[in-house]
Amino acid sequence: MPSSNGRGSSSIDKRDFDAHRSLLDDGNMESQNTQPSPAVGRSRAGSRRSRRSSHSGYGTTSEDGLLSDVVDGIVERDRRKMHLEVIRVTSFIWGVISCPSPLSLASGIVFGLGYFLAAFTYKSGPPPDAGGTGWPFWVMVVAFIAIGTGTSCMYLAAVATCAKNYGRGKHKGIMLAIPIAAFGLSGMWQSQVGTHLLCERDQDGNCGDVDVFRYFLFLGATLLVVGIIGTFAMRIVDDDEEERYIDETVEELERSGLLEESDFFRPRSEIRAAAEYGTFSSEADEDVSPTLSDQEREERRREKEREEEERQKKDWLLNYETRVFLSDPTMWWLAAGFFLVTGPGESYINNLGTIIPTLTPVSYSSNAPPPAGLPSTHVTNVALTSTIARLLTGSLSDLFAPPAIHLFPPIPDIHRNRALAGSNDRVTLSRMVFLLPSALLLSIGYLILATPLTQKEPSLFHLTTSLVGFGYGSAFSLTPIIISVVWGVENFATNWGIVAMMPAIGATFWGVVYSAAYQNALDSNGGTSDGECHGWRCYGFWAVGCTLSVWAAIVTLLVAWRGWKQRGVVV
Repeated sequence: MPSSNGRGSSSIDKRDFDAHRSLLDDGNMESQNTQPSPAVGRSRAGSRRSRRSSHSGYGTTSEDGLLSDVVDGIVERDRRKMHLEVIRVTSFIWGVISCPSPLSLASGIVFGLGYFLAAFTYKSGPPPDAGGTGWPFWVMVVAFIAIGTGTSCMYLAAVATCAKNYGRGKHKGIMLAIPIAAFGLSGMWQSQVGTHLLCERDQDGNCGDVDVFRYFLFLGATLLVVGIIGTFAMRIVDDDEEERYIDETVEELERSGLLEESDFFRPRSEIRAAAEYGTFSSEADEDVSPTLSDQEREERRREKEREEEERQKKDWLLNYETRVFLSDPTMWWLAAGFFLVTGPGESYINNLGTIIPTLTPVSYSSNAPPPAGLPSTHVTNVALTSTIARLLTGSLSDLFAPPAIHLFPPIPDIHRNRALAGSNDRVTLSRMVFLLPSALLLSIGYLILATPLTQKEPSLFHLTTSLVGFGYGSAFSLTPIIISVVWGVENFATNWGIVAMMPAIGATFWGVVYSAAYQNALDSNGGTSDGECHGWRCYGFWAVGCTLSVWAAIVTLLVAWRGWKQRGVVV
């Protein structure tokens, strides 16, 4: 409407205001500002955002646009969290069944080839050395080497996946105990399948002996499928937390000056200097499309430099942690204790079938069940008690263990004090408090077997089996948990793999001891009609040695615990 000076005016009187029209008209604003000033240009983005929270009605504020963005952001964040949690849980479930990618695929292939080769080797019949025309004996040896390799890959990788996904949470104990327990239980259901389904049928239709050929094919096909599925199902989540962990540790080591002394690791200052002089330029620009702008090229180059830096940091850190792990005296004390505990346990499980006849008098009727129990009963007993021990100790360690203080990364005093202060709010028990009594129970089982009392009451052999199974299972559950607590989870697979070799070495040693004692007792008696050894001498000295071995393990574990206490490491 006309103004007082006769010229048209675009001003709007408050009485002419339209409640359904925005305060800012885009068309008018743009037409009046065809040459916007820098200040106007800078504020334009802000004005666009403000339009989403424009006024509508008389005095009523509408922020639908802003609230919509906030809600969308929250929904997207929750969706990502849910997606990661689904991956985490799926990985845990499959970790109980299999192992992570790519070891899952490797273990499945090796398992499949091993069992298929074993199946057809068995089907070919006795080898020429035994008077047959079958494949040579060494072919079966190769098959079981492949099977052993697949077993190691599956076991170590499954535990490592659960450790990395849950190793920093408050339920790390049970999350590590479950896949370890599942590994021990797998033989139970597989043996039942072989006994009742994959068996050779008698004339009356009842199951006889296991059909070894079909059973090997079943195992090979099953494990191959499990490995392939695990390749896609197994994932490690919390990549951001892992990157933050690596950054914190490397920064602490940089401040300590250790990185400057390393030929393997190039500090970040060198990486940035090399980037400025174009060291990474040629590599970074190889895959960059020529259609990209200079800014996009620069962003791509910096991204590749960052990835290279992160790769070098992680590689150096893992190698550094491995060197520290191997040079740590407490690690060797822990490994020695694990060797002295699990070696006798492995030997006991492997020789159950020959120990039972030694407790059977020569005059005992061959048609009656052995007074010490059937071997299958003791195998089931070991599996159940071992599983119970793994789940129980894993759960109790989560419930009562104090907040963990690791060697990596070096924790500032404020965080250490906070962790120790938090442990004063509740009753706490170190994980060693569960491991040491379990080892003592294990030694009591051997001690009962070593006394002449078992010869008089063979039924006590069930008690020995239960105690051995419980102590053996506890050691296999708590030792990897302690390793993840003391030395962290980033290099857990390597660290636990090193210590996990101890049972194999121990089983070999104590197996030789048992065999030598058994054979010596058999020869000294001039042999028996049934070709089996009877009496205390067949196993007694071996049982005494196993008892002393576990007692020595308790001492070595106490030495390791004392070393951790001196360095302020809480387990």
